[in-house]
This record gives sequence, structure tokens and C-alpha cells, in this order.
Amino acid sequence: MGRWLRPEVYPLLGAVSFVMSLCLFQLTRNAFMNPEVRVNKAHRASAVLENHEEGQKYSRHGLRRFLRHRPPEVMPAVNTFFAGSRKE
Repeated sequence: MGRWLRPEVYPLLGAVSFVMSLCLFQLTRNAFMNPEVRVNKAHRASAVLENHEEGQKYSRHGLRRFLRHRPPEVMPAVNTFFAGSRKE
């Protein structure tokens, strides 16, 4: 394999494999945990599912609860430094 793969390609392979693993995680999460995906025959038979609690639980996962009260900035210290203003 070393003859066909150059060393400068390794970072690209790492980035692509990381993104592919994120996509695979999201697909499996949606397939198994999304309340609107109906895999078994009993849920597919009903036209409208009355599962509001399950939908709320799915949409309010741990990461959203953690980020709910955080400012929507990636680097707030850098933003305030370059903006020249302080929070008081």
C-alpha cells in the first residue's frame, strides 16, 4: 500500500474519514432514534403518530441543552478583543 499512497495524502484521508464517521453517526441516529422514522409494521400502519413527548425528547438532546444558555459565538474573547467593547 505504501507504493500507491503518498505520505501527504494521510491528513486528507484523516479528514475524510472523520467527516464520514460524523455522517454515519447522524444517519444511524436518525434511523434508530427519530420519532418520525417508522421501521416496524405497527408504526407504519398509522398515518399520524401521536408522540409529541418522544419528539420533544429527540429534539432536546444533551448538546442542545448544554448550548442553550451559551452565547452564539465560537470565540467570544477574540470577538470582544477585536470589537473593542467589554461586557459590563
